[in-house]
Formats: sequence, structure tokens, C-alpha cells
Amino acid sequence: MSFTPGFVPLPVNEEQAALISRIDHTLLSPTAVWEDYQTLCEEALAYHTASVCIPPSRISRVHATWPELTICTVVGFPNGYTTRDIKVSEAKDAMQRGATEIDTVINRNDVKDGNYRAILAELKELRKTTTGAILKVIVETCDLTEDEKIRLCELVTEAGCDYIKTSTGFGSHGAKVEDIELFAKHIGPNVKIKAAGGIHTVDEARSLLQAGADRLGTSSLLGAILAM
Repeated sequence: MSFTPGFVPLPVNEEQAALISRIDHTLLSPTAVWEDYQTLCEEALAYHTASVCIPPSRISRVHATWPELTICTVVGFPNGYTTRDIKVSEAKDAMQRGATEIDTVINRNDVKDGNYRAILAELKELRKTTTGAILKVIVETCDLTEDEKIRLCELVTEAGCDYIKTSTGFGSHGAKVEDIELFAKHIGPNVKIKAAGGIHTVDEARSLLQAGADRLGTSSLLGAILAM
């Protein structure tokens, strides 16, 4: 494995490595340049993050440059109100380009209408489309009532998705411990939790993992862990 000149990975201890292994190292800025993705990917490989989470348009080049890297991408992002067919097409395209983890955003218009049948149908179709990949469902907790969060836990479970995820990182707030605890009570045994949005400190990461999160979607936590 080779890195760009000047990049020298820092040594990490057991606790740091354990925390880093839960990170989906994320860069979803619409103004990021290739050098930003190069840094992201080299950090992910050097420190063994769970994945990199990048925009669909960057998958092909990242996969060609670092074929050993686990690539996560987003579908229906960030608002979730594209049609089911468009989301399915996005997921297929992303997988063909090299992504093996798909983070899809639910249609919150349907949630607010109480149209849970449409949400379930969309999730089942995406689950079928992403066979062989990991499917995470972003519900954007900042826009939901407690009853809506519970119902979405049930739908994600029924559809056979792998993760329920708190946030896009573009909402009014991101992951909260109380939402992780609520999810943990209402998801099925085969569903995991990804906390995302606003995770900046090691203490925040520890609290979310202790509450039941399995993955952490974050663009800034790696630096905090390395500074421990």
C-alpha cells in the first residue's frame, strides 16, 4: 500500500483502533476536490475505517484507485423524495461502479402522510436490488416524532434492511443518544444502528456506541480519535 508523499500514518492503540473500525469515514461536501477524496481514502486505508462514504459520482475513480477500499454511497440524498424507481436505479448504478454499502434516504413526505405502505414497498424493492450489499436506511430523526421513529424501526426490520441510520448530516441536528436507545428497543435482531451527523468528539462516539450504535457516520471524528 503506497501513500502520497508526506502522508505518514500515526500509531494507534487498541482503543483507538476499535473506535476507528466503527467509522464510515465520510465526505459528502458538494465542493470537495479530488485531493480531499485522496486524503479521505488514504486515511481510511491507513487506519482501517469501516468504509468511506462518498457521493455516487466519485465511486468509479475511488474504486479504480483503491480497489481494496470498502465504498459506501448515498441514494435519494439528502431529501429522500425522489421516486422509488430513481432510487433503485441509483443503487444499481452505484453497485456497478464499485459501492458495496448503500445508504438510502426515506421519503419523509410519505412518513408525514402516514403512507407507510409506500415506504415499505420502496425498502423491499431496494433490499431486493442491493442483494449482496449492505443497505442502510436514513430516517432523518430531526424531522420525526417518536411514534414515527418507532414505526420506521418496524418497517426497516420488516423489509430486511441491514441498518437504520439517524441522519443525513444535512438536517437541523444529527445523532442523539436518546434516538439510538429508542431504535435499539424497536429494531429486530438482524438490524444494526448507524449514528450520523454532528459526531465530533470521542466522548460523543463512546456514548453513541454504548447506547447501541454499531457504525458512526462522520467526517471529523478520525482526527479527534488520533489526538486522544
